Amino acid sequence: MAIFEYAPAPESRDVVDIKPSYGLFIDGEFADGSGTPFKTINPATEEKLAEVATATSDDVDRAVRAARKAFGAWSELPGAERAKYLFRIARIIQERARELAVLESLDNGKPIRESRDVDVPLVAAHFFYYAGWADKLAYAGFGGARPLGVAGQVIPWNFPLLMLAWKIAPALACGNTVVLKPAETTPLTALAFADICRQADLPPGVVNIVTGAGETGAAVVGHPDVNKVAFTGSTEVGRVIARAVAGTDKKLTLELGGKAANIVFEDAAVDQAVEGIVNGIFFNQGHVCCAGSRLLVQESVHDEVLEALRRRLSTLRLGDPLDKNTDIGAINSAEQLAKIRSLSDLGESEGAQRWSPSCELPDKGFWFPPTVFTGVAQSHSIARDEIFGPVLSVLTFRTPAEAVEKANNTPYGLSAGIWTEKGSRILWMADRLRAGVVWANTFNKFDPASPFGGYKESGYGREGGLHGLEAYLDV
Repeated sequence: MAIFEYAPAPESRDVVDIKPSYGLFIDGEFADGSGTPFKTINPATEEKLAEVATATSDDVDRAVRAARKAFGAWSELPGAERAKYLFRIARIIQERARELAVLESLDNGKPIRESRDVDVPLVAAHFFYYAGWADKLAYAGFGGARPLGVAGQVIPWNFPLLMLAWKIAPALACGNTVVLKPAETTPLTALAFADICRQADLPPGVVNIVTGAGETGAAVVGHPDVNKVAFTGSTEVGRVIARAVAGTDKKLTLELGGKAANIVFEDAAVDQAVEGIVNGIFFNQGHVCCAGSRLLVQESVHDEVLEALRRRLSTLRLGDPLDKNTDIGAINSAEQLAKIRSLSDLGESEGAQRWSPSCELPDKGFWFPPTVFTGVAQSHSIARDEIFGPVLSVLTFRTPAEAVEKANNTPYGLSAGIWTEKGSRILWMADRLRAGVVWANTFNKFDPASPFGGYKESGYGREGGLHGLEAYLDV
């Protein structure tokens, strides 16, 4: 039971002007799509936000031709000149931060505190960071390297604007042009970014945005004049893309699913670890590829950690994403909610014990309470499959070696967390965990200067940092 009852503190929708319909952004202009338009909705209320154009293969071809035409002049610009555009974009993002945060929360369902304090500041930071590299590629070990050409980029719905920044900023800094396909359920901030490109006077054709569903993404990936494919999303779709690109000369990076272990040792600061556990799995409703969805607790402190975790979860507030007090927002779509429910029911049927805090779900929209499963075995589906929702599976271990064995017993390898007071143990564990990112006494910390990516079925290639530049250069 919360000590205080928080009065609603809603963020105003008035800062956002959502148009009734949106077209494709090709060659610096908005244009009609040839396919059947689709609607994007607010997952918290199920209200229609806007109608959005669908790009067919012919529309994608127009976008790629525009990007190819723009590539010559853009790639020949001195790096310092390209940097000016990226700096300008970063500043406009900061100026329009409140608008972008509200738009993201409306279209995605995530709490405004997260879109305002995490997503949008990181978006601007990525453009600032890569703007700084645009004229220094030769000093980063890429002397003489050329841009690849046209980059085809397909991004997911969990961090729509942030994933756009991860893809577009390094591509432009290196001299490439872009055709980007946002997720079908969250296209609005990408279309707002198209307007930002015009506001920044970015040359026409350097960034093109084509909206639609899977067929549109397949047309981008399969276009013969695309030189580089970058995809963030599910492992299943990643496999399809890898097969489509195999045998071509296209460069490919894949950032796919995860089933990260968050490992708590008996000497960890329990309250700090509990905050990290909550942030690791309930941030963004668990719609995070690197979410700490498997909690590994040393047996001797299992009961203490679980008691503190349940106490902390009882204070979380679920509800209106635009309320600044909200901790848990809406699930992004009816389809994703059905998947979360199905896998959670399967976990219960396989013998795990399910617990959620007392939680009143709104009547409309797509909602799922924060959920913890105990008594989980390594063989359980909830310990192996990516649920991509606010669902935590708890397992135990006795020794560091057992923790490593259990953490690595997964087809994924994107991230991991370690909670202990011993620096030597952190280094010992990090050296043995097969994960692209290992956090120590924290979780879900991102920085544009730090590379991010995975092993095994979590994909290959890195985004962020110098590694993110290499993915867009012919090296």
